[in-house]
Amino acid sequence: MTESSRRRALVVGGSTGIGRGIADAWTEEGLDVTVLSRSQPTGPGAERLRWAATDLTDTDRVAENLSLAAAEPLHAVCYSAVHYGDRRTLFRECTEAEWRRQLDVNLHGLWLTLSWTVPALRRPDAPGVFLGVSSEVVYNAGPGRSGYAATKAGAAALLDSVAQEETPELPGTEALRIVQALPAGMVDTPGIRRRRPADFDYGTYMRPASFAPLARELAATAGAGLHGAHLVVDGAGAWYPVSERLPVSQSRRIPSGTAS
Repeated sequence: MTESSRRRALVVGGSTGIGRGIADAWTEEGLDVTVLSRSQPTGPGAERLRWAATDLTDTDRVAENLSLAAAEPLHAVCYSAVHYGDRRTLFRECTEAEWRRQLDVNLHGLWLTLSWTVPALRRPDAPGVFLGVSSEVVYNAGPGRSGYAATKAGAAALLDSVAQEETPELPGTEALRIVQALPAGMVDTPGIRRRRPADFDYGTYMRPASFAPLARELAATAGAGLHGAHLVVDGAGAWYPVSERLPVSQSRRIPSGTAS
């Protein structure tokens, strides 16, 4: 494969968690994957990933790294970066600094990524695909997650709006396909493990690799037939439209001052 014909992909927030599962699946499908994240990817398969250190609160550095990543046509982009917060926090106990970080990572970072990569995904040969990693909190707002729920719902609406502006199936147009996907349940990730006791049982939790089948499908088809879809991915790697069945809420009552 020549330099000009290689299939390139970008995963923002792809060093761990769901984003890493998607990045690994794309490399297995032969894509040249760049990861933008604060921490460097480690472990099996990390050597196959390009990496640029990126803190989404550093707007200038983000723009620089995104401009480099989008300097050539892109086949696929995934936005998986997320800031939950150190714990579930009641609104009256949440600081403005925490709220602003959720805005910067969950929403503004997505806006920046779209603004730089949409032109690179409008390839003349075929539409590219943009995958946004969503959350059940978009449909199930609950206590202790006001900032997370608001920013993730905003991110979903942003992607829906851009999807309605794109018409990839219209002959003669250069557009892209936008797909949103969310896990059916809790996922075993380093971020979640930082918030759980050392002896916590993760036996019922999903794994990031559950997103690999969908990632491979999107790499192979560029999201054909899935433009604008909201998909729920289960632990076995199967997926279904959120319109068929709403994801189970992970909300629960949070007593004042209780960490989670």
